[in-house]
Order: sequence, then structure tokens, then C-alpha cells
Amino acid sequence: MRIFMTPFTPPGETREKVYRFVRRRILEELPPTVREVQEAFRFRAVQTAREHLERLVAEGRLVKAHGKSRGYRLPREPGTLFVPLLGRVQAGGLRAAIEECEGYLPVQSRGSEEMFGLRVQGESMTGAGILPGDIVVVRQQAEAASGDIVVALVGDEATIKRLRLRGNGIELHPENPAFTPIVPRAEECTVLGKVVEVRRYLEG
Repeated sequence: MRIFMTPFTPPGETREKVYRFVRRRILEELPPTVREVQEAFRFRAVQTAREHLERLVAEGRLVKAHGKSRGYRLPREPGTLFVPLLGRVQAGGLRAAIEECEGYLPVQSRGSEEMFGLRVQGESMTGAGILPGDIVVVRQQAEAASGDIVVALVGDEATIKRLRLRGNGIELHPENPAFTPIVPRAEECTVLGKVVEVRRYLEG
């Protein structure tokens, strides 16, 4: 009678594979949930995935933001800031959007700047090299200079445009002739920040 043995993988080896998987997903801007780790490694119980992740946090190889399903991040390295990646910003404002962030972006920072990432929707800024699906990194600031590309909240939606100051008013200009400038009233518009970086990811 033959006895077939199930190959045994040492826990440390499995944990290293879990770490590499989570690290890759974080760098791709979408940290996995515990359930996704379970499915990726075909663990029988979600608790097994949770135990591996908690051990990686205890070892200092991962950082967990409590209360967020996609809250795993890499420990901050000198000069690296992990900023929230937002799908969109609506009338609830920036704080509400950050609470529902999709993940975190590693960004090189020279100081204690407050930043966020935002996925680009629409084609109004193609002339500035900002395409649909790109990610813009935004430094939070309430004011910007004329000519800066900014993220502004107009009414109940955020928009990415080039800021033009006209006397006491502002205009938000697209970089695509198919779109017209937005000229909001002062009380309708809030500058959320200045675009400082654009990222684009291509499938290999």
C-alpha cells in the first residue's frame, strides 16, 4: 500500500511568500485585504492569512492602519511618505474621501508635506500629458499660483485643471480644446492642492 504525503511548506517560507505578495500589491497601489491573501494562497481559513499578516506586522515588515480593510503598508523609509490613493473627491470633502481611500502610494518627500493621490477621470488635461487612468500626486494647499495645475472642488465634484487668476476671481482651464474653462463663483470653489507628480502604469 502506498502512502502519499502532502508536501510540507515551513511556516517561515510561506510567510515570506505572503510578504512578497503583499509588498507587490502595495507597490501597485492596491494593498490586499485579508480575504484576498487567503484566496491567493488557498488557505482553508481566513484566520491563517490573518495570522501571517499579524506576524509580519509584529516583525516590523508591515504596518497596519486599524479600521481599514486595505490598511497594510510598508514601513516608512527615510524620505518616503505613504499617501492615500483616492478614487474621487466629492462634496463631502477631502477628509471624507481619505477615510474611504483605495490604498497608499509611496512618494518621495522632502518634509512633512500632506499629500494624496487621485485617479484621473476624463480627457480635459490630455494636452498637459495627464490621461484618463493616470494617477496624480497632489500636495495639499489651499492656495496656488496662476498657471499651476490644481485639484479644485467645484460644487460637488473635484476637477483637475490649470489655475488662472483673474483679478479677484479664478478660472480653471482645461488642456484640451474640446473642453471649455470653468469660471466658478468664489464660494463654489475650493482649491484642494497642487499637482506635483503624474504616474502612469502600463501592462507588461
